[in-house]
Formats: sequence, structure tokens, C-alpha cells
Amino acid sequence: MRLFHFAALRLSVSLILLGTIIGCGGDSSTPSGSGTPKPQLGEASANLDLKRIIVLTNGNAPFWDAAAAGAKDAEKELNCAADGFQVVVDRNDFKAEGQIEKLRQYASATDVAAVAISVTDALNEAIPEELRKLQKAGIKVITIDSDVNRETARDSRFAYLGTDNIVGGRELGVAAKGLLPNGGKYATFVGLKNAANAQERISGLAEGAGDKFVQAENLGDGGDEAVARTNVKDALSRHEDIALLAGIWSYNTPAIIDIVKQANAREKLKLIGFDADPPAILGMGEGMLDAMVVQNPYQMGYQGVRLLRAMIKNDEATVKEMLPNRETKDGDILDTGLKVVVPNEGSPLKRELFGSKTEFLKLDEFKQWLEKYKLTGS
Repeated sequence: MRLFHFAALRLSVSLILLGTIIGCGGDSSTPSGSGTPKPQLGEASANLDLKRIIVLTNGNAPFWDAAAAGAKDAEKELNCAADGFQVVVDRNDFKAEGQIEKLRQYASATDVAAVAISVTDALNEAIPEELRKLQKAGIKVITIDSDVNRETARDSRFAYLGTDNIVGGRELGVAAKGLLPNGGKYATFVGLKNAANAQERISGLAEGAGDKFVQAENLGDGGDEAVARTNVKDALSRHEDIALLAGIWSYNTPAIIDIVKQANAREKLKLIGFDADPPAILGMGEGMLDAMVVQNPYQMGYQGVRLLRAMIKNDEATVKEMLPNRETKDGDILDTGLKVVVPNEGSPLKRELFGSKTEFLKLDEFKQWLEKYKLTGS
């Protein structure tokens, strides 16, 4: 019997070691709400000769699947391995503390060459402090999706790649105004209120919608999808006359759709949101969503890796191509673009309502774009 236990123990240890090796060097995910991430310094141990270009997310949401696909495509198409690099996507837990701990781990590692981070909290000064430490250690740093506070911490990263979130918010507001010309009360739902992208989108929405609209609620959920659904329930119960619900982060719109379905309240509400999670796409096809303002996380991942690779290799020509006016005001920002997506039939929203740089697509056209890049969401 003891011999059996000893053999079983050896088998268990072997399986654990095998699982560690198989799980290294690809997409290192920390589930949302799992607490402070454990150190993952060995995630690249499958190939110790390669240094890591790390994409550090703000949380673990489907939005980041598209960014990860872009980052890994860039790794392959730019032949990063030949240059001595591999791309790793490291998913945070929506907590600033989680990002700070991960940044400290990167600083103490010897195999980290560059980091692209979506900042969880633009008001948390510890994050740019750690980014500055990475830069001093020779590690290249950029932000994607959500930036640092540009007034106080612009020096902590080389550039920002992603959506102009104020413009994106304005387009969401324009959609609201097109759906409700007479205005009304609205509520916004987001993960982290202090994230730069959250603040910019919400302020942009108010600007784009105009003074006929009144914000009744702005509710944060801390990245917890159960809380996101509760927030929608609470807003509906507190404001019987509310006219529009807006999802600000990717998972907020599916939460809105779910609760509105349960409440049988679709007829009296207009529903809009940022990003195109698979449930949101399905919801629009079912008549449960009026408009999506869609970012391009695929390009955030792809162009983020491309820029970091160029910075590591001192490829000034590529850096100049990507950021031709970097020394001017806001020249350190690379806009990855916006799409407005509406249902195939019956929408009052038209192309001419939106900015000239914003793509306007009907749902089926958007699905074709997703298929082109083998994506399920954006």
C-alpha cells in the first residue's frame, strides 16, 4: 500500500511539472476576481533563450482575446523569435494592486524586454512609479487601451496606442441623441471609475449627447460581472423614467441586455455600449441592442508589439513611421480607430451623424470584418 502511495505521489508531481511546462510562454491568464496574482516569472521558461514582450491587461475580459490574437499574430508575422523575443499576454484581476505586483515582478526578472500595459487606475500614482522603474532598468514601456494620467505621468511611458476615448464617448453620445432626439435620463455602467478610459468615455458621452440628456447614475462594478448585473437592476428600480442604458466596458453591455430581458423592459429603453463582446453581438441580432461603439483591440495588440519590437531594436524608422509627430502635443498617441455598429434593419442612426474617421457598419458587415481576422468579438 505504501509503495502504491509513493508511486501515485511521483505521478502527481510529474503531472504538475508537465502542466507547468505546457502552460509556459503563451497567454498567461489570471481569472477576474481571483485576488492578487501569484508570481509568474517562470511563464517563459519553455524557451529561456527568448526575452519577453509582455502585454499586461487591466483584467480578464473577452475584449482581451482580440488583443491577444493581434499580439500573437505580430509575434509570428514580425518573426520576433528570430530577434530573440517572445510575446506573453499576462491578464490582471482588475485591481491596481495586481498590476503593481506584476510590474515589480517584471523589474526583478532578467528576461523582460518590454511591457505594454492597460492601466487600471489613472489616479493611482504607484503604477507610473513602477513604470518609471522599468524604464530605468532598460525595459521599454507603452500603454494600450487605457493610459496613465497624461498631466502627471506622461513620462512614465513612451506612447499610448488605442482608442481616443473622448472621441469614442462622443460617438456613443451622438448615437444616444440619434436614438432619443428629445433626450432623457440615462445611466452608465463601468468596471473601474478611476480608469482613464472610463472617465474619458463617460465625459465624451455627455458631450456628444447634449444638454437634453441627464445622467441619473454612473455605477462601477470593480470588474465583477455579478455586480455589473446588480447595478443595472438597481438603476432600473431607482429610476422608473430612465430612457437609456450605456455599457462603458466590454462586459457591461451584455449585463445590461440580460437584466433588461429579465425585466421585460426593452420597449421603453434604448441600449448602447462600448465594444463588441460575443453576447452583445448576439443581442444586437436579437433586437436587444441599438448601437455599439467598437474599438480595435486586435490592432492594439498587433501595433503594440510592433512598436515595442522597434524600440528594443532601435529601429527608429519604424518608430517614426508609427509616431511621425511624437515630439508635438499628443504626438505620442497612436489612434487605432473606431467603428459604430448598428442593427441590419430599422436603425434611425445614419453614417452622416458620425465623425469622418469613424467607420459605420451594419451588423452583418461587422461580422464579416470579424471573420476576416478570425475573431469572435472586438
